[in-house]
Amino acid sequence: MRMILRLLLIGGMVGCGASNPVDASSATGRSATRTAKAPLQAAKSSARRKRPNVVVLLADDLGSRDIGCYGGPVKTPALDELAAQGVRFTDFHSGAPVCSPARATLLTGRHHLRTGVYTVIQDHIHNMHLRKSEVTIAEILKANGYDTVHIGKWHLGTPFRGMKKPWIDEHGFDYWFATDLNAAPSHRNPKNFWRNRKRVGELKGYACQLVVDEAITWLDKNRDDDKPFFLNIWFHEPHAPLAAPDDIVRQYGDLNDPAAIYSATIDNTDRAIARLVKKLDQIGSLDNTIIIYTSDHGSYRHERNGNLQAGKGSLMEGGTRTPGIIHWPNGIKGGRVESTPAGAVDLLPTICGLVGVEKPDNVHLDGTDLSPLLTGDRSDFKRHQPLTWHSPTSQPIVAIREGKYSLVGRRDKEYPKDQAAIQAIMDKMKVILEKKHGRKLSQSELWHKAWNTEIKTPEWNGLRNRFVMLNTFQEAWIPLIKEGSGGITRFQLYDLSTDPGQQKDIAKRLPEVAKRLTEQLLAINASVLEEAPEWGPYKPIVSSATRPNPKPAPDDTELEELLTRIDKAVLPAGYDPGNHQAYVDRRMESLQSQQQGRI
Repeated sequence: MRMILRLLLIGGMVGCGASNPVDASSATGRSATRTAKAPLQAAKSSARRKRPNVVVLLADDLGSRDIGCYGGPVKTPALDELAAQGVRFTDFHSGAPVCSPARATLLTGRHHLRTGVYTVIQDHIHNMHLRKSEVTIAEILKANGYDTVHIGKWHLGTPFRGMKKPWIDEHGFDYWFATDLNAAPSHRNPKNFWRNRKRVGELKGYACQLVVDEAITWLDKNRDDDKPFFLNIWFHEPHAPLAAPDDIVRQYGDLNDPAAIYSATIDNTDRAIARLVKKLDQIGSLDNTIIIYTSDHGSYRHERNGNLQAGKGSLMEGGTRTPGIIHWPNGIKGGRVESTPAGAVDLLPTICGLVGVEKPDNVHLDGTDLSPLLTGDRSDFKRHQPLTWHSPTSQPIVAIREGKYSLVGRRDKEYPKDQAAIQAIMDKMKVILEKKHGRKLSQSELWHKAWNTEIKTPEWNGLRNRFVMLNTFQEAWIPLIKEGSGGITRFQLYDLSTDPGQQKDIAKRLPEVAKRLTEQLLAINASVLEEAPEWGPYKPIVSSATRPNPKPAPDDTELEELLTRIDKAVLPAGYDPGNHQAYVDRRMESLQSQQQGRI
C-alpha cells in the first residue's frame, strides 16, 4: 500500500506541481560556462528560396530488420519506395541504445553526454534535460530562413510534469505538437499530447496517424510558400504499450499476439508516411525535400535485430544498428545502397552540408558530414573523429567503430543499487514469465523480459513498477560517471565483416588493432566526460520498500505521519494503477492553486 501511494505522490503529484531550481542553463560542471548559443551563420536571402525542405522521420524502438527493404517481415511499401528512389545505408546506427540519449545526439550532432542527457529521462524524477545552450538542427535551419516544426514524441525533458525545464520551442521549433515520452495509455486514443505549451486532451485515432494528420494540417494552414520548412516527425511506434487497427494486426497473426501487434504498428506507421509523402507531392514539394528515415535504436524484440548481438539498451550491434534512408530527388541520385558506416550523430552536419549552410561555430561536433557520399566525390569523405558510443549504465559501456572492426569496453563496477530488493522482485517476475513462456529463462533473458514484457494484471504491473523504480538512473551517480564509471578495463574486438553477430573476440589475435582502438576510444570518452555537465544537488531515488533509514529525520516528521495515515487508507475510488497519470492530473485540476503548490 505504502509503495503504491508513495508512487502516486512522487510520480504524479510532485511531477505535476513541483518546481526545481535547476535551470536549463545552470547545470554545474566544467562545461556549464558555455551557456550562450554558438553563433549561427544566417543565409543570404537570395539563396533561401532555393534551399530544400527537410523532413526527419524517426521510429521508436524499431529494429534494423523490421521493415521490408531491410529484409523484415513488415509490409512497408512507402518506406521501400523511398529507399528505392534514395540511398539506403546498410550500416547505419543510432546515437545511443536508449531513447533520450539517442534523440539528443540526433538533434545536436554531439554525443549525448556532452548535451546533459545521460540516459532515459523521467521528468518527474530527473533534473537532466537537453540544455538550452545546445545548438539543434532546428536552430540552425531557423537562423537560415526555415520554418521549424516538431511533431510526435520528444523525451528530451519538458515542464509538463512540473519540473523547471525548457519548452520545446526553446530548442528552435516555431510550432510543436508532442508528448513528453510514450503515447498514453497506448497508441490508440492517446491523451497526453501538448500543442505549443497547451495540453490537448484525448484524441481519437492511432498515434502515427494523428502525428501525420498534424503535419498535413500544418502544411495546409501554416506553411509559408516563400520559406523552406523543417518537419521533425518522431513517431511513437513500435514502442510499447502497443495498439494498432485489428484489420492490420490480423495480417500478422492473432489479435492478442504481441508480435503481430508490434508488426501492425510499423505497418500503420508506413501507411501514415505514405499519406505524408502524397501530401508533399500534391503541394509540389516532394522533389525538393530531403526525407531522412531512421530509428532511435534497436528493437526490444531481439528477433527484429537480425542475427546481431543483443538489442535495445546494449552497445552491441543489435542495440545500435538501425535503418537509414535518405531521399532527395533534386539533389541525390537514387537507387543506391551505401555500406559506409554512418549514424544519427552525422545528421546535423550532413543536413548543413546538403542544404548549404554553415555548421555552428565553437561547437565540438562528434558527427561528420555525409554529403560527399550522397552528392559529391566519395573520395572527399573522411571522418574527423571515429564513430563512438558512450552509455554509462550499459554493458558494454563504450564502443568504437573503424571500418570492419568494432571494439567494445566494459566497466568493472556496478552503480549503488539495492541488489537484494531487485533480486527478490526478479524472482517473483521469473515465476510469471516462465509460466507465460512455458520454459526456463536465462538470467539475461529474464532481465530483458522484466523490462519489456507487458502483462495486463495488477500483480505484474506492481512488480514491474517496483523493478523499474529500483533500477532507475540516479543523478547522484553522475560524479562516479564523470570520474570514469569505475574504470573501463575489459575490451573485446570483433571483425564485423566475418562476424556480424559479434561472437568471436579477436583482440588477442590482433593486439595492435585492439591497442590503437582502445587508446582512441578512451581519449574520446575522456573528452565526452569532461564536457558532460552535472545536475546537482543530488537526491538519491529510494523506493519506500527499501528505505535504508526507517527512522525519519526531524524535518521528515510531517511526511512520515502522512505516510502512516496512507498506510491505513484504502485506494481512492476510480483509481486505476494502469492509468495513473490521468487520475493524478484530474485530481490536481480539482485543487486550488495553493493546494497544488503544497503538493
